[in-house]
Amino acid sequence: MLASPSLQTTDAPVFRILSKLVIATRESRLALWQAEHVQALLRQRGHQVGLLGMTTQGDRILDRTLSKVGGKGLFVKELEIALEEGRADLAVHSLKDVPMELPEGFLLACVMEREDPRDAFVSNRFDSLAELPQGSVVGTSSLRRQVLLQALRPDLRIEPLRGNLDTRLRKLDDGGYEGIVLAAAGLKRLGLAQRIRQVFEPQDMLPAAGQGALGIEIRSERAQLRAALAPLAHQPSWLAVSAERAVSRAMGGSCSMPLAAHATFAADGALALQAAWGDPQRPGTLVRAEGRAPAGSLEAAAALGVEVAARLRAAGAH
Repeated sequence: MLASPSLQTTDAPVFRILSKLVIATRESRLALWQAEHVQALLRQRGHQVGLLGMTTQGDRILDRTLSKVGGKGLFVKELEIALEEGRADLAVHSLKDVPMELPEGFLLACVMEREDPRDAFVSNRFDSLAELPQGSVVGTSSLRRQVLLQALRPDLRIEPLRGNLDTRLRKLDDGGYEGIVLAAAGLKRLGLAQRIRQVFEPQDMLPAAGQGALGIEIRSERAQLRAALAPLAHQPSWLAVSAERAVSRAMGGSCSMPLAAHATFAADGALALQAAWGDPQRPGTLVRAEGRAPAGSLEAAAALGVEVAARLRAAGAH
């Protein structure tokens, strides 16, 4: 990914060492890896940092799809309450799990350098999605993945798959599925890249907005904390996910919307954004849109996302 113009930080406070910071985190192995990664980076910069492990409602409800029980906000609400009550100072999220609109008084203070944003096919018997026999059962609870899988292989049976990454792998290993689709980033972060049989290229399975990126949420009045987190930010990643999240926001997106958005920097430095929308009731039907523009600020990146969302709607997405 090419470097992009700097984000505007003219009003940022002067950096200083902060002590006794607490990171609120979910207690899954992947969430703890992410929080410990941020903890280590902050400690390298002289801060004292502890962790507050929490179980969210999204972790507890495993028998229903997220779209039926309140959406991805179920993974962050308890963490935000800890920030609001002062029990924690920051929360580390997989950005694809963060609602497009944060509650009043909260802000996304930092987006870190992105891992692989692509989806991965995991199977114990087959090396690729194409090798699956007709009628094979593939597990995912993502509506986005469902519509994209149906476009690639309309003959497959797509069955729900909830739980953290280890739980999903165990369900595969127990024989409930011929294959499952997971985010490549999570597998790589946990040292499980060997489980990946196929990585889907974006032209075949467009990633979710923010997939592979970590976001750090804080209370908006914490100016010094925001300055302390600034060195962890990766500007190209932040610009790209800002464009992606703007597509979803403009479409009214949540986990109940089968929507994909993925941005990369082109050779000329422009931000190139692709989006796709599908209808679960009409398997195989996909609406696609794309756009590109210079993106030297978060506002410019977001404007590109709004433009691409308008093109999606004009093409029939809703």
